[in-house]
Amino acid sequence: MEVYVSGAVSRFRKPLIAVAGAALVAPLAFAGPAQADAAQYTVTPLKFTVQAGGRSCTVDADLYRPAGVDAAHPAAAVLATNGFGGSKSDGSTGTIGKAFATRGYVGLVYSGLGFGRSGCLITLDDPAVDGAAASGLLDFLAGTRAADDGTEADFVTKDGEGDPRVGMIGGSYGGAVQMATAAVDRRVDALVPLITWNDLGYALAPNNTGARAGVSSDTPGVFKWQWTNGFYLIGEGQTILNPSLDPSRFGSLDCLHFAARACETIRLLNSGRYPADEAAAMLAYARSVSPVSYLGQVKAPTLLIQGQADSLFNLNEATATYKTLKARGTTAKMIWQAWGHSGGQTDGELDLGQGNLETSYVGQRVLAWFDRYLQKKTDTDTGPAFAYYRDWRSGYGTAAAVPSLSRKMYLSGDGKLVDNRSKVIRGSRQYTNWLVPTSHSESSLAGVIGLPDPKPYDTKGTYLGWTSDPLASPVDVVGAPRATLKVVSPKTERVQNSGDAADKLVLFAKVYDVAPDGSKKLVNRLVSPVRVPDVTLPFTVELPGIVHRYEAGHRLEFVIAASDSAYFGNRGIKPVTVVSAPQDTGVLELPVVPAG
Repeated sequence: MEVYVSGAVSRFRKPLIAVAGAALVAPLAFAGPAQADAAQYTVTPLKFTVQAGGRSCTVDADLYRPAGVDAAHPAAAVLATNGFGGSKSDGSTGTIGKAFATRGYVGLVYSGLGFGRSGCLITLDDPAVDGAAASGLLDFLAGTRAADDGTEADFVTKDGEGDPRVGMIGGSYGGAVQMATAAVDRRVDALVPLITWNDLGYALAPNNTGARAGVSSDTPGVFKWQWTNGFYLIGEGQTILNPSLDPSRFGSLDCLHFAARACETIRLLNSGRYPADEAAAMLAYARSVSPVSYLGQVKAPTLLIQGQADSLFNLNEATATYKTLKARGTTAKMIWQAWGHSGGQTDGELDLGQGNLETSYVGQRVLAWFDRYLQKKTDTDTGPAFAYYRDWRSGYGTAAAVPSLSRKMYLSGDGKLVDNRSKVIRGSRQYTNWLVPTSHSESSLAGVIGLPDPKPYDTKGTYLGWTSDPLASPVDVVGAPRATLKVVSPKTERVQNSGDAADKLVLFAKVYDVAPDGSKKLVNRLVSPVRVPDVTLPFTVELPGIVHRYEAGHRLEFVIAASDSAYFGNRGIKPVTVVSAPQDTGVLELPVVPAG
């Protein structure tokens, strides 16, 4: 069946998170181009049977074929799939097919495994399963296999026998699958993953200290229960939200729709118990299905686009992916746009309601990336290595690399944050956690979908803060601040080597912008969860990356809090003391760039 379409892509409103099974990702929308000769295409619904993860899976897809494209006049292709909980028919995925078909690309958009009307279990973008399924679709675009109804694609540009010229684009769950596909199939020519993860172990239970490689820590992290359980319910709910008699979509009575190890991981996280062997197995599984484990096999040029307002997959995840790809010789560039899973849409950014691809900075970069690597326009300028949205002036800042840490501030015993170690006053201060959360920072899943979400707060006695003097001039921070700390917690010392990581100390670090009137702003409401490996030793904390100007007259406040409502906290009461002395005190480092 073919559906004939004429005209530009329709516009639609942008839901960030949709309930009842729609995509858990900000949908990516593009407007159609002005040129009339690219405004017509056909849409053909197709089914593909692929072998993935030991199962026979049906993949539900739509083929977008531009007018005039045939075997004598082939075109490059764009492959895309949905965010978590979505399908080929949701606003983001379907609109990608339309947008690129109107630009002369063949579009193949499909429902990811376990979603929409596609079969098999949800396997969290496992390269051996989700990557293998996408590779089967590349065979179709290569003309080496047909769809289940016999449809063939002999009209896609080839770079060699069985090698179609194809790029991938999509966000969140539809972002990680691009890297999973490229890791198992070298035929992918270009990737544009948006707002996605590097390490699911970090994304779902982050630990911003310990022996680290990128964002990955050797110590189990702090369970991000709101986001994780929201995804779990959407995934398990597919049996109701998208009913199907396809037996490949069902796992077991205690894990209906996910791969068994995914359910085991979520159950362990919710238990609040992390024995060493089980925790190690949990981290190993989460990382095995994450880009962190297979980026060495990704060779396709990659344009990473990550959102600053994102408490699910923060900027540090994209930075880890970017640095790994660069270190291994893969062409990669990175953009930090304003919006992510937690909101943040602003004027001038790629607007998912307007579809302003040609007039937004990020949209222009996407077009240029595909011009260079799919159209093979070798003289195309694909832009700077690193770019970041700035809310204090129009346009993007650019750099040859992510800025380095360049300014130090010190934690004084009197609660001040000072700019010279000699100004540190000797002293000690203490906080104590409660058995319930007493701080709130991140925009939770409830806030994103419109339920009440209070402003960030900390409860007296359950946190410590260090505040700077008013700034004499603006301070522009671009990147991830870092703190080096040492704490005293005798109760933690007695239990931290129990063999259960849940007995280790948990704390949360963050930096506020304090205005002259005393009001506080937590930039993008981001916080850094920490499970301290050993409280008898100093430890380093990487905070979430930000792009923010602290204006003249404002002050910085560095805070350590005992808890946060979006995360699991400490097991038991664990008082914490922070001691400061001129030659032995905590240090906060900031990646500051020159003003302007």
